[in-house]
Amino acid sequence: MGAQFSQFFPGKPTYTAANVGSQQGKVFIVTGGYAGIGFELTKILFAKGGKVYIAGRSEEKAREAISKIREVVKDSNGGALEFLHLELDDLSSIKASAEEFKSKESKLDVLWNNAGVSQPPLGSVSKQGFELQLATNCLGPFLFTQLLMPLLEAAVPQADTNSVRVVWLGSQMIELSAPQGGINISELFNPPKDKVRTYTTSKVGNYFLATELARKKGGKGIISVSLNPGAANTSLLRNTPWMKVLSLPLLYKAELAAYSELYAGLSEDITMEKNGCYVVPWGRIQPIREDLANAAKTKEEGGLGRAQEFWDFCEEKTKEYM
Repeated sequence: MGAQFSQFFPGKPTYTAANVGSQQGKVFIVTGGYAGIGFELTKILFAKGGKVYIAGRSEEKAREAISKIREVVKDSNGGALEFLHLELDDLSSIKASAEEFKSKESKLDVLWNNAGVSQPPLGSVSKQGFELQLATNCLGPFLFTQLLMPLLEAAVPQADTNSVRVVWLGSQMIELSAPQGGINISELFNPPKDKVRTYTTSKVGNYFLATELARKKGGKGIISVSLNPGAANTSLLRNTPWMKVLSLPLLYKAELAAYSELYAGLSEDITMEKNGCYVVPWGRIQPIREDLANAAKTKEEGGLGRAQEFWDFCEEKTKEYM
């Protein structure tokens, strides 16, 4: 319980923009980078000289965010901000987004799979008919990451050691609410009429995708991590205003949660030996719940093999859109 208490009340951040050196020459994507935690993260990366692509469905919101960031950041140290159209709930559109990025860049240093949806109206589905949270939080990011893998691999020879990464956004709900083993595979095909349960499933899914990608691509120099960014007062809670009111004493500024993502994406603490690790607020590596860690291990490693099952599920559901 102490591990959970420290995530509810993390104390002062020890990894902030002050710890980040120049990011000139680096290329980043932050999905959902025009609002909330993603906006704050984008602002830091831009101020450090990075070229940041804000990926999302609304160009208008992205342009507004870019204007706000440029107003606040007086010296970007050579940084750049770009919009990349991306609709994570429409698998048929994601390849075009990846191709657009490839037409502009030859490498990708860090991909932050930051965008997500939380507890939309019961019965909400994606363009392809998948439960909306599973589609937006897992299937879309999985496909987008797979399509961008050649550019992540291309960044490795040019990058500092351990610096090419994929970051997956989880939640404290993973440890507080997930069933033993993290996911009931049958629920992927027949989602329960419980939007909290399906949200938790999608966030455990992000953790599993992070550990599987670390296993599959660590040998090629790519680090993959997941995190609980911390409870932030953002628009993610727009579908549950009652929850926002009840949890207000535990909500923090989005800037603090952005430090968790910043740490996951850039901290030198995260090495290849810690590939697949789990990050908690406001930037610390911490062991995840034991049964979840066991579920992420392969059966050959003595684990449950649930992460591999979830990866295979995502691969099967997205293969026609590759």
